[in-house]
Amino acid sequence: MILGLDISTSSTGWSLLSLDGTLIEQACIPLGKINSTLQKTERVIDELKSIRKKYDISHIFIEENLQMFRPGLSSAKVLITLARFNGMVTLLSYQILGIEPEFLNVNMARKLINLKINKKDKSKTTKEKVLEWVDADLGGYSWQMKTLKSGPRKGLEIYDPGCYDVADAYVIAKAGHKTLNK
Repeated sequence: MILGLDISTSSTGWSLLSLDGTLIEQACIPLGKINSTLQKTERVIDELKSIRKKYDISHIFIEENLQMFRPGLSSAKVLITLARFNGMVTLLSYQILGIEPEFLNVNMARKLINLKINKKDKSKTTKEKVLEWVDADLGGYSWQMKTLKSGPRKGLEIYDPGCYDVADAYVIAKAGHKTLNK
């Protein structure tokens, strides 16, 4: 089976595909309420151990780290924190699953699976467009929802923020599947 990971300190998405590319299971590991990077890593490791008990993983693909600043979105501190966390989870996933992970650049992964993002269309964010593509590729998926409890949009039901990390993990797993079948 193929495990795709989108590692982030706020939530880590994972997606598991069979070797024929069929979705087996996917989920989000919420980490936003955990303050310590080491405790976040322990939480991800617990999830990886649980996955290992249930499934026979043969390949791991991880979304490559951000490697440049994005105005308003990343600072040197954020990039360093993400790289540190990604490195810890990568090493421990190797130790737990016994498989050396392969890294995929997000743009290359999207290209491999023919996921085209129209940058001129500003009606939705890139993350929303990716989630829509994944939903369509799966023929519809039961995404986790969240109801807003305060503010001007109180009562509005939206996708749980972790869904976007799950969708990114699916893209990485699907692209990993393509690389294996070239």
